[in-house]
Amino acid sequence: MTTTSTAPSVLTVRPIDPAVHRDLLERDDAGRAPVRSVDEEGGAPLRCCLTRARAGERIALVSYAPLRRWAAGTGAEPGPYDEVGPVFVHDGPCAGPAAEGWPEGFHSGRRVVRAYSRRGNILGGELVVPETAEAVAARLLTDPEVAVLHVRAVEFGCFMHEVRRG
Repeated sequence: MTTTSTAPSVLTVRPIDPAVHRDLLERDDAGRAPVRSVDEEGGAPLRCCLTRARAGERIALVSYAPLRRWAAGTGAEPGPYDEVGPVFVHDGPCAGPAAEGWPEGFHSGRRVVRAYSRRGNILGGELVVPETAEAVAARLLTDPEVAVLHVRAVEFGCFMHEVRRG
């Protein structure tokens, strides 16, 4: 995948925080133990480092509440917008993304970039393909009402990563 950065200093792409990753490997946001496995074929999208698992890599499937986690740090109250959904992470320590910026090779297929207000309410969203996602995120963040963006897979609705202003 090749993307052209429209405004690299405008975006901060955030994987699951390392401390949250450690917590999720003990008990996830739905109160369950993680489902551990080996990704025999490779390709699972890992939200701890924004890469795809290599064949034979140990991974864990956990329930994650990204808006709840963001709200806890900002004082927002997501109310009914608080969603808990499945995400893959490394089953053990992870060094995080190798580089800053939009995660190259992480996205495949359609995504929705969903915008949230400072209070945790959904303001809207846009359907994107990998080639347009970064530019759409940069444009959405020009709206002063938008506090945070979530990128989600369309087919499964899974959280992929968060985007904030740089």
